[in-house]
Amino acid sequence: MPDLIATLRNVQAAYLEWRKVLGTGTKRRQHQIVKLAEQSRLMRIFQPNIIPGILQTAEYASAILRWSIDFYRIPDDLDEGVAKRLERQQLLYKGDHRFHILIAEQALRTTVGSNSVMVGQLDRLLAVIGLPRVLMGIIPSEAKLPMQITNFVMFDERLVLVEAVTAELSVTQPKEIALYGRLFTELSGLAVAGDSARAAIRRALDARER
Repeated sequence: MPDLIATLRNVQAAYLEWRKVLGTGTKRRQHQIVKLAEQSRLMRIFQPNIIPGILQTAEYASAILRWSIDFYRIPDDLDEGVAKRLERQQLLYKGDHRFHILIAEQALRTTVGSNSVMVGQLDRLLAVIGLPRVLMGIIPSEAKLPMQITNFVMFDERLVLVEAVTAELSVTQPKEIALYGRLFTELSGLAVAGDSARAAIRRALDARER
């Protein structure tokens, strides 16, 4: 019975419904992510559909969080949530933090907000891609992915956050974290970086500007 109770508690901690996570609005959630990032030396991020939060412009972040506020029907603290999300980006420029970010090419073309918002966001990616603390890879749309994959963020070797529609999963078991690490390595092998990544971003940017 004690083992069963411990397992149940672990499941409850690992599976957090968005209605609870976002119950007071977006600011508290963004603050938690800032703290996790501050405590990590290496963040590995995979995002198949949108630009990761740590690289978002204010306008792009505003559109994303506005959708969350409306969809989950939570308190409207948009300005505070956006400010906290942008605060995390300071880590790109200071300390010994490192970021390995993989973005599927689809994320460059998914419309968030408006066309002008997307132009600004793609320009931002071109500015960030050369930062010394950031290794960014773009996974081409024709790449052969190993499976259907949702977005996830790895904080060192201690935690993986996975976002689903109704809840967020917190993965803490070492064996599971190791699997995510193997998957991230496979995805990294499919990605292009450097000038090839810049070319992919510029193609998406040119399509927007036309």
